[in-house]
Amino acid sequence: MKTTLEICSYTVDSAINAEKGGADRVELCGGRLEGGTSPSEGMMMTARENVQIDIYPIIRPRGGDFFFTDLEFAEMLQDIKTAKRVGMNGVVIGALTSDARIDKERCKVLVDTAKPMGVTFHRAFDMTRDMKEALEDLIDLGVDRVLTSGAKMTALEGVEELKALVEQADGRIEIMAGSGVLPVNVKEIILKSGVSAVHSSASKIVSSQMTFQNDGVAMSKESSGSEYSRSITCQDTVESLKNKI
Repeated sequence: MKTTLEICSYTVDSAINAEKGGADRVELCGGRLEGGTSPSEGMMMTARENVQIDIYPIIRPRGGDFFFTDLEFAEMLQDIKTAKRVGMNGVVIGALTSDARIDKERCKVLVDTAKPMGVTFHRAFDMTRDMKEALEDLIDLGVDRVLTSGAKMTALEGVEELKALVEQADGRIEIMAGSGVLPVNVKEIILKSGVSAVHSSASKIVSSQMTFQNDGVAMSKESSGSEYSRSITCQDTVESLKNKI
């Protein structure tokens, strides 16, 4: 059985590296320090011009939790419409109620707005109070796949939970394992869980090419100490992942 490899890319050059390394699909994100936020229209358009494989932008207006305001929800709908207009193949969504269940009302609108594009539900799933209930809700909503670590810090730690989700899904929705997926453990995760797709950032840190660096200031508290380095998708790591699955 073929295992799909999705690579999370936070820059256009990362998406290009993912394709060169043999990835089947790119999850396109902004806001790496926030765990992924909606990419700009310019980023989506430039990625589409340079990458031939499927691109799924994440639709997430901010970092933090997944209980969104009315304004944030309106923003998500506009981002989905933009993604459709610029030629994205699908979107990655997620919205929860205040008591950590799938927000079925809002997610239905998101899914309906996205179609006929594909729809992945992101790791907001791992923050739900009941994964079995959440999975059935996503199936009822017509979501194509769910990205999950089995509600553990890493997919390797959550292999038993992933296996249970695969069994529960029974082909009705794809289970994609993510978080801490590396060349050294990807085969073990697949064999133990039975998932048909895996997700990885396959990243490396590269240093800035600036010849003058002002180490006395940072653009934010979160980026302090890392203004002159950035994370990009590593083509060699993608190739290694692809060769292992």
